[in-house]
Amino acid sequence: MDRDEENYYGKHGEPRKFDPKFRGPIHNRRCTDIICCVIFIVVILGYIALGVVAWVHGDPRKVIYPTDSYGQFCGQKNTLNKNKTILFYFNILKCASPVVLINLQCPTTQLCVSKCPDRFATYIDVQASYRYRPDQWNYFRQFCKPGFNNPRKSVAQVLRDEDCPSMIIPSRPFLKRCFPDFSTKNGVLTVANQTTFKDGRGKTRNVTDLREAANGINNVLDARSVGMKIFEDYAISWYWILIGLFIAMMLSLLFLVLLRFTAGVLFWIFIFGVIGIIGYGIWHCYWEYDHLKGIPGSDLTVYDIGFQTDFKVYLQLRQTWLAFMIILCGVEVIIILMLIFLRNRIRIAIALLKEGSRAIGYIMSTLFYPIVTFLLIAICISYWAVTAVFLATSGEPVYKVMANQTLCKYANLTCDPETFNTTNVTKLCPGAQCTFAFYGGESLYHKYIFIFQLANAFVFLWLVNFAIALGQCTLAGAFASYYWAYRKPADIPLWPLFSSFGRAIRYHTGSLAFGALILAVVQLIRVILEYLDHKLKGTQNSFTRFLLCCLKCCFWCLEKFLKFINRNAYIMIAIYGKNFCTSAKEAFFLLMRNVVRVAVLDKVTDFLLFLGKILVAGGVGVLAFFFFTRRIPVFAQEVPMLNYYWVPLLTVIIGSYLVAHGFFSVYAMCVDTLFLCFCEDLERNDGSTAKPYFMSASLHRILGKKKLSPKKA
Repeated sequence: MDRDEENYYGKHGEPRKFDPKFRGPIHNRRCTDIICCVIFIVVILGYIALGVVAWVHGDPRKVIYPTDSYGQFCGQKNTLNKNKTILFYFNILKCASPVVLINLQCPTTQLCVSKCPDRFATYIDVQASYRYRPDQWNYFRQFCKPGFNNPRKSVAQVLRDEDCPSMIIPSRPFLKRCFPDFSTKNGVLTVANQTTFKDGRGKTRNVTDLREAANGINNVLDARSVGMKIFEDYAISWYWILIGLFIAMMLSLLFLVLLRFTAGVLFWIFIFGVIGIIGYGIWHCYWEYDHLKGIPGSDLTVYDIGFQTDFKVYLQLRQTWLAFMIILCGVEVIIILMLIFLRNRIRIAIALLKEGSRAIGYIMSTLFYPIVTFLLIAICISYWAVTAVFLATSGEPVYKVMANQTLCKYANLTCDPETFNTTNVTKLCPGAQCTFAFYGGESLYHKYIFIFQLANAFVFLWLVNFAIALGQCTLAGAFASYYWAYRKPADIPLWPLFSSFGRAIRYHTGSLAFGALILAVVQLIRVILEYLDHKLKGTQNSFTRFLLCCLKCCFWCLEKFLKFINRNAYIMIAIYGKNFCTSAKEAFFLLMRNVVRVAVLDKVTDFLLFLGKILVAGGVGVLAFFFFTRRIPVFAQEVPMLNYYWVPLLTVIIGSYLVAHGFFSVYAMCVDTLFLCFCEDLERNDGSTAKPYFMSASLHRILGKKKLSPKKA
C-alpha cells in the first residue's frame, strides 16, 4: 500500500482523530467565522447605503446628454435648451478627435443647438452682407451665443470674445454632437463635395486639415452602420441562435454522459497518438540526418555558421537534425516512463472522471446551478455599474478659465461665470472665457468620490467572489453526499443540492465571505497595479517598468494559488462544516500528501474537458455554418436573409463554448470533490467491516485492495 493511500497517522505518528461514525457531509453543524459573517452583512448594508447616497447626488443625464459651456444639458426639459438637443463646437479644428470631443473638454465654446449647420459660411461674409441678405444673418446667429444679435460688432472683437464662430461647416449629428459631414469622392476626402473652405480668419483651408478628426469620425460612423446591420441580423436570427445553443446544451449533456464509458478510451487514444507522432518525428529526423550525409557543407556546426536570420540555413546541417532527434527521443522516453510509473494514478484519474459522470447522472439538478451563479453575478455587475455611474455624476458643475494664449497665468484655474466678466482676467488674457470643465465639488462628499469608487469596486469583487464560492460549496456538498452514500443511489439524501445550498447559507456564509474577501483584496491590488501601469506608461523608467511587471506577475500567481486553495477549502467546508482557515489547512495538507495524484488528475481532467468544449463548440459551429450559408437543402428556405452570416455564426460558436463551459465547470467541481473524498476515504478507512471503503467498486479494483465488505441494506 502506498504512503499517500493509507496515511492514517499524523505528523508525529499519532492516529488522526476521525469520527468512526462519519458518513458524509455533517448535518449537525455550527455557524463558522461569525465575525466575518457580521462584517460581510454590515458591508452589504453599507454598500446599499452608498448606492442610495450616490442615487440622491448623482445625475446620469450628465453622461447621457452633452453639456454646453455653461454646464447646461442639451435637450433638458423646462429650460431654454429644451428644443436644443445637439452640441455645437465653435471651432472643431481645436478638437483632435471624436474621443476628445466625447470624453474631454475641447478648448472652444460649446453651445446647444436645435440642428447642425447645413452649409459653409463665415462670420466675415455674413457680416458684410447682412444688410441686403438678412436671412443669412438670421441663419448664422443661431450658432452664436444666446442673445447675441449685433452684426455691427467688429470681427476681431467677436472672435476674441467668441460671441460667434468664425465659420460653420456642413455637419450631421452623431452622439448628439455636430460633426463635419465628411464623405469621399473619387477617393478624395470632401465636405459637402468641397475640398477647401474658408476658416473665417482670412485663410482658405483644405479639408485634409481635419483628416485626423475625419478618420476617427468616419470610423465611428462606419461602426454605427455596421452596428445597425448587426442589430438587424440579431433581430431576425435570434430564434435560430437559441436553437443552436439548445443543441449545444444537449451535446454537452451527452458528452458528460458518454464520459462514463469513453473517458479512458479518449485519453489513451490521445496519449498513444502523441507517442506515435513523436515516434514519426524521430524517424523523420534520422532520415534527414542520413540523407544529408556526404552533401558538401552539411557537416558544419551551428557554431561555424553563426547566427542566421533565415532558419532554413540550419535545416541544411546534419547537426540540427541530430539535435532534434535527441530532443524528441528524450521527450519520448520521458512520456513512456511517466506512463509506466504513473499508470495506476492515471487509471485512478480516469475512474474518478467516470465516477463524476455517474454522480451527475444521479444529481442532474446540479447541471443547472450555474444559472443561479450567473444571475447573482449579473445582479452584482448591474448594481456596481449603476452605482459607479451615479457616483461619477455626483459633482456640481466646475468652471475653468479657457484662454487662447498659452502664457495666460489664469488658464485652467476655476472661475465663477456670473462674476467672471467683472474680473481682470479678460483684460490680462484677451479672449479668455469661463467655461464648463467637468463635474466635481469641494464638499466632504465630493472630496471622497474616488474613495467611494474604490469601495464600490472592492465590494463588487467581494460579492462576485462570494457568489462563486457559494456555488462551489453548494455543488461540493451535493457531490460529497453522493460519494459518502454507502449504497448508491439508495443512500443519497433527498434533494442533495437544495440541502447543500441551505447548509452553505445558514452555517457558512462567514467562511465563504472570508475566502472571498482574501481573493477580493488581491484582485483589487491587481486592478490598482494595472491602473498605475496605464497611468505611468509614458513617464516610467526601466526600473519602474520592471518593478511593476514583477508585482503584476507575483499577484497574478498569488491569485491563481488562492483560487486553488479556496476551491478545495470550500469542499472541506461542505463536508465537515469547519471554519475557513481549518478547512483550507486540512485541504492543503491532504492534497500535498497526494500531490502526484493531484497533478495527474488535474491534467487528465483539463484535457478531456477542453476536448469536450472544442467538440461541442466546433460541432455546433460547423452545423451553424452550413445552415446560415444555405448549404443544407432541407432548411435552405428557412434561413433568414442576413447582412452578415458570421454574426449569428460567431454568436452560436461563442455561446456554445460558454454553455459547454458552464456544464463542464460543474463536472470539474464534481471530480475535485470526489477526489478529496477519495483521499479522505483512503486515510480514514481500511476496507474492513468496521471501516469499509465508500469508493466505487471500480476504484477499489484499481487500488488492488482486499475485497469490499458487503454493504448492508
